[in-house]
Amino acid sequence: MARFINDQSKSHPLVTELDAGTYSWCRCGLTKTVPYCDGSHEGTGITPLAFEVDTPQTAEICNCGLTKNPPYCDGSHTSIE
Repeated sequence: MARFINDQSKSHPLVTELDAGTYSWCRCGLTKTVPYCDGSHEGTGITPLAFEVDTPQTAEICNCGLTKNPPYCDGSHTSIE
């Protein structure tokens, strides 16, 4: 499971406009482009979560990696101390 614990991710999800297309949400926790995969998982045996967006939309993407509804925020970041 990804876990991106930093000051920015503790307080909120990434609220972003997504165009239609395929995105890759990082699950290894090593990416430098949180919450999206940048290929840092190579050699870890962990693969990113590919997700499709059919129509342009505003989405809340999980930044902390704790969501139970990846890649979307479910409020789990509020449990980080």
